[in-house]
Amino acid sequence: MLNIKRYLVTAALPYANGPLHIGHLTGAYIPADIYVRYLRLCGEDVKFVCGSDEHGAAITIRAKQEGITPRQIIDKYHEINRRAFAQIGISFDVYHRTSDALHHKTSQEVFKQLFDRGVFTEKETEQYYDEEFKQFLADRYITGTCPRCGNENAYGDQCEKCGSSLSPTDLINPKSTLSGQQPVLKPTRHWYLPMNRYEAWVKNWIEDAQNLEPWKKHVLGQCRSWVEQGLQERAMTRDLDWGVPVPLPGAEGKALYVWLDAPIGYISATKALLPNNWQTYWQDEHTKLVHFIGKDNIVFHCIIFPIILHALGNYTLPVNIPANQFMNLEGDKMSTSRNYAVWLHEYLTHFPGKEDVLRYVLTVNMPEQKDSDFSWADFQARNNNELVAILGNLVNRVLVLMHKYFNGKLPHIPPAARQAIQPQAQEVFTALQTMPKQLHTFIHNYEFRNALNAVMDVARAGNKFLTDTEPWKLYKQQPDETAAILGVCLELVAWLGVYLEPFLPFTAAKIAGFINLGQQDKAAVLQGTYAIAEGTTVNQPELLFEKIDDTAIAAQVQRLAEAKAAYEAAKNPDAAATDATPATEPLETPAEYVAVKELIQYDDFAKLDLRIATVLDAQKVPKADKLLQLTLDLGFEQRTVVSGIAMHYQPEEVVGRQVLLLANLAPRKLRGIDSHGMILMADSRGKLIFVAPDAAATNGSVVS
Repeated sequence: MLNIKRYLVTAALPYANGPLHIGHLTGAYIPADIYVRYLRLCGEDVKFVCGSDEHGAAITIRAKQEGITPRQIIDKYHEINRRAFAQIGISFDVYHRTSDALHHKTSQEVFKQLFDRGVFTEKETEQYYDEEFKQFLADRYITGTCPRCGNENAYGDQCEKCGSSLSPTDLINPKSTLSGQQPVLKPTRHWYLPMNRYEAWVKNWIEDAQNLEPWKKHVLGQCRSWVEQGLQERAMTRDLDWGVPVPLPGAEGKALYVWLDAPIGYISATKALLPNNWQTYWQDEHTKLVHFIGKDNIVFHCIIFPIILHALGNYTLPVNIPANQFMNLEGDKMSTSRNYAVWLHEYLTHFPGKEDVLRYVLTVNMPEQKDSDFSWADFQARNNNELVAILGNLVNRVLVLMHKYFNGKLPHIPPAARQAIQPQAQEVFTALQTMPKQLHTFIHNYEFRNALNAVMDVARAGNKFLTDTEPWKLYKQQPDETAAILGVCLELVAWLGVYLEPFLPFTAAKIAGFINLGQQDKAAVLQGTYAIAEGTTVNQPELLFEKIDDTAIAAQVQRLAEAKAAYEAAKNPDAAATDATPATEPLETPAEYVAVKELIQYDDFAKLDLRIATVLDAQKVPKADKLLQLTLDLGFEQRTVVSGIAMHYQPEEVVGRQVLLLANLAPRKLRGIDSHGMILMADSRGKLIFVAPDAAATNGSVVS
């Protein structure tokens, strides 16, 4: 077992080639922030480090796209992301940069130490070269078909669809992202990390780590699979003019591989934070190192970087790498290249003052063990039905009643009054006693969804207590018991003002301010000894949360639709129907058929918005033999559609079916029911049959 004296927590260094989106937040940064804030709350010695990853091909590719220099790219996005992190409340102790001179020096020192220890192998190999642009191609400058899953847009170092780690020569039909042409192989010299030499050590280390703290199943499974396939040599240098230069004679024009360079950024960031004490956090056995990442970075943090740290000989190895899975958006994968995402800096502009709303929604829907989905409808529902109706409602009601009945000052409460409400208050006191233990267990198991729900259950208990006791009905006849009830509620609110801090820091600060909760009070809450004092004054209430209306949500849904449309238009500017080649023999034509309608242009077809939907409910429309009223799930919303299929299907036959919906058909009233769209059916000799995907598809998927 570890004898932990301090914690070092890292969050994956985001590429400074674009802004952050909510997938990044829920993947690494919010879970890391919750963990760190809780450790601080408990008085632990913890440092939280991160910074911009400013090297590698992704930076130079973005620079070429925007027609500016790599330096301009990293300066632009480092500042956008640094500011967005601060606004959403990610509490880094340091947010560094890998372009910083300290990082270059640190990375080169690490490389030289490994080189001097004989860790690297040097060899000449054939690598892809773009003859038009006269340069060797780094991994991200090459795309092709993944040999494992068939994804046609895999990169030269990784397939983002299946997560496989690749080498450029693994790709089928490779092409250069610079010229679009197939590259050629040319010889070049590089330094390799012979991971195969460390295969036995890696395997033993991973298994031994489970005795200290079990890893998530998908993390452990991916690592075991990688090791079982056999570790291979991996080049630690690249032919690039943007990056940390290789510190060896004759290595001009070569830079460190970004996945050697970037993790060293955790070390250089710690040096920037603690120039005289950084070794305590990196070279002491009593430090617990935890990496928070997304699942696409598992291999690098669980295998490659630990091998490097082990090869250095005196560095702390990670105890856990609690990688989250991916969060999708409205049933589709978030994509920077398609501009299909909820960008953090834009969210902060569109929803000012609602930082904690996003933190809440991303936490309760965090993809801890499997992929999850963000929808704007769910975002609205979580805000209105949970934050407003449960948490905000409780705090507001308590403060309003305090001012209404006692001018905001808790009066003397006779013992008899406390005793009278004790049976009803017991559920609240039980919740306050059990929640801290639950919270501690959940946090240290990296179960942040459950942790937040445990705190929200306290708010639920408070609302139930208020509803059951109805102090507004007691006050005239029993003012002492009313005061006792509100005293219990104020204690509960104080607990929320402390224990919500890791999750909703801005809200927790407001709650603490409402009831004038000082540091000694917070310490008493954490120790389980807090009791509301008679004479405690509370401030005038302000709403913690406000309802979000349909208009604001519709605007965000529209933005996503426009982003998709813009991408498709850019991808297929000249899309048109291809000429059909007639068969050598004409197909047999049925005796009776419906004539093909007159030709339309592609633009006419493009106006149709066809979507996959699932029938949630079906019922016959009264006094209409042909009509069924259907409730459809589109993933991002539910709709009512009236369909003329009642002569062909009973309601119970269609529930659960996936259908094609013409989603942008103007609403029409049928038998007094507003129908929002049309189900597509095929008329097969008088029998209507469903036109649907042959395999389960994500609700809301666009049919094109």
